[in-house]
Amino acid sequence: MNVRRLSVIETVSIGILILLAGIAFLTLILGGSWVIVATSLLSMSFVTFFIMRYSIDPDRLQARQSERILRLAARTLPFMRQGLAPESAQEVCKLLLPATLANAVAITDQERVVGFAGAEKELHPIGSPIVKKATLEALEDGELRVVATLEDIDHPQKPTSLKASIIVPMSLHDKPVGILKFYYRSEKKIDETQRAMAEGLGNLLSMQLSLAELDAQRELATRMELRALQAQINPHFLFNTINTIASLIRTNPGRARVMLREFAVFYRRTLEGSQDLITLEQEYLQTLRYLGFEIARFGEERIILASNIESGLEKVMVPAFIIQPLVENAVGHAMRDDAALHINIRAERKGLDVVICVQDDGIGIPKERLPDMLLDTDRAHMGVALKNVDDRLKGYFGGDSGLEVFSELGVGTTVCLTLSNVGELKMENVC
Repeated sequence: MNVRRLSVIETVSIGILILLAGIAFLTLILGGSWVIVATSLLSMSFVTFFIMRYSIDPDRLQARQSERILRLAARTLPFMRQGLAPESAQEVCKLLLPATLANAVAITDQERVVGFAGAEKELHPIGSPIVKKATLEALEDGELRVVATLEDIDHPQKPTSLKASIIVPMSLHDKPVGILKFYYRSEKKIDETQRAMAEGLGNLLSMQLSLAELDAQRELATRMELRALQAQINPHFLFNTINTIASLIRTNPGRARVMLREFAVFYRRTLEGSQDLITLEQEYLQTLRYLGFEIARFGEERIILASNIESGLEKVMVPAFIIQPLVENAVGHAMRDDAALHINIRAERKGLDVVICVQDDGIGIPKERLPDMLLDTDRAHMGVALKNVDDRLKGYFGGDSGLEVFSELGVGTTVCLTLSNVGELKMENVC
């Protein structure tokens, strides 16, 4: 049932009761009998009761509220599956406004207003930064708030008629990623029904954001599988490796046989593990196979590997093909013409996080190029775009995960991968 209709019913019912009291008073003044007054009051009370009972029956009300929420869910889902884009958020605000007694509805991401509908829209333009302390605090702690103070409501440029608001965080992976905000012209309009409705709608939109992320991950997985395989089956790497094995057949047949077997294992693992989670140990061994082919090509004196994997991390589950691209980039872009390239692979725990770093002492990256390292384009000049690795880490382990590049020209480069909140949950069962 529409909340505005409930308000009308309450007003009408109170009006009937006031009218009854007035009739009784006038009857007594005019000398009417108490029996007549009592009979009139009783009959009118029954009429009022049945009107209210029929209109505000709890089961009927709950069923209608559930029906309305389901209709809202069906209407908002196509927009929320696009994430917190301004175009979709704006449409969601328009859909939510009639569902409550609010005079305006806003949606923000973590920094800016991305949608607004209702009163005083001109004071809350799309793209304007979040300035209210209560909203920023809700983004920090993820707690629902009801505010009615001048500091948290009044607009800095113009007095506003909106005097109170309900601030509902929208969460993804248990972390606030945006705010759903309902504005009211009077704090008296914010009752438990409005608060519960706001909280329910916030939970609904959070769930739909999770679905949007799943859609994005599915799309990314499909795209990543193709791009990862294309990168892994690099024609130059394929040609160089086969050429190296062919030359070894003449000079060192035993080593050639070993390399040929390793080459078969390498590509079988590549095809099997292009999409699934594998253990850190498996990813490390696959990287060693790749590096073995490059060492055979360039010589053991040109590429020198060191590694330090903290004990117990071997069974941590990671996306396939996250370390090899970093080593591949080091070999392809960091080697000096006249000196050996030292590569160090290390993995360690930091609280509940796992950090994996690949460090080299190569030529380094110019400072002005560092911002381009995570661009999903060929402008990064890094062979396999590091953006792909960064996206997959965020998709599997959450927004605090990802990739960072540190480099100094002439000194070398370090690329670190952070896997957030791995704890004991992402460990392979080896019992």
